[in-house]
Amino acid sequence: MSPEPAIGDQVVVPSAGAGPIVKELAAGTIAGWAQVMTGQPFDIVKVRLQSGTQYSGALECATRILKDEGALAFYKGTLMPLVGIGACVSLQFACLQAGKRFFASRNVGKVNPSLSLGQLYLAGAFAGVGNSIASTPVEHIRIRLQTQTTALYSGPVDAISKIYRTDGIRGIYKGQGITLLREFHGYGAYFLGYEAFVEYQLRSKNLTRKELPMASAALGGVAAGYAMWFTTYPIDVIKSCIQTDGFASEVGTSAKKYNGSWDCAKQLYREAGLKAFTKGLTPTLIRSPVVNGVTFLVFEQVMQVIG
Repeated sequence: MSPEPAIGDQVVVPSAGAGPIVKELAAGTIAGWAQVMTGQPFDIVKVRLQSGTQYSGALECATRILKDEGALAFYKGTLMPLVGIGACVSLQFACLQAGKRFFASRNVGKVNPSLSLGQLYLAGAFAGVGNSIASTPVEHIRIRLQTQTTALYSGPVDAISKIYRTDGIRGIYKGQGITLLREFHGYGAYFLGYEAFVEYQLRSKNLTRKELPMASAALGGVAAGYAMWFTTYPIDVIKSCIQTDGFASEVGTSAKKYNGSWDCAKQLYREAGLKAFTKGLTPTLIRSPVVNGVTFLVFEQVMQVIG
């Protein structure tokens, strides 16, 4: 059986049977675990900076977390993303491949059957929409655990239980609208950046997908991460603020501050101007090449092993 062709050379539509889907889900899950373990310390610093004003920058934030809460604090809330993001990443890659197969089937018989940049973007956006179903509650609970400095929740199960008891499923899915917006465009840009880079590498070196060098997969992940964050970071700031905001059922100092995403954006701008939408960007840009390089490297390597 010949190796899978590069996206730009896909004339034959890959099978949509259970075999490829199971492999994509398995590879995505393992890539998701690798993503969590490499990215969690960066992520907690980013979230603390986005949702509070008590830190002057990323270095001070990291230093104070280490001093006040200990080294293990950098892995607060890891269990939820380890399970959830493993599922999210597997869903991302499975939806991406399904989107690519859909557009490849539409291109059969055309003079140029290669997937266009627009089709790659939409396949990635489809992956983002599918991902948002799982990522909203996963990120919401993770952010709640990361930002608590006192033990309001003993862990992810306790957090889910308490939030559901007072605010139901809407409380668990707090921030779904703004997350969906971030995921649609973010993963459109993310997978477009990766696939465009990989296609260029394969064409220029006359390689098949299974011959993709590890370095190219990692560099493609770097390109993907920056394509996502440079175009969606302000949306991510709003999302974090919404998901750390109080609930309508709460009273007192923890009461709800924002009346939706647009109100949140206006309040952030009034308080700090445009720089409010770049809080936490530095650790994100440091984290991005590491995490996304590892994610795509692991995914491609696992696909080559099990493919």
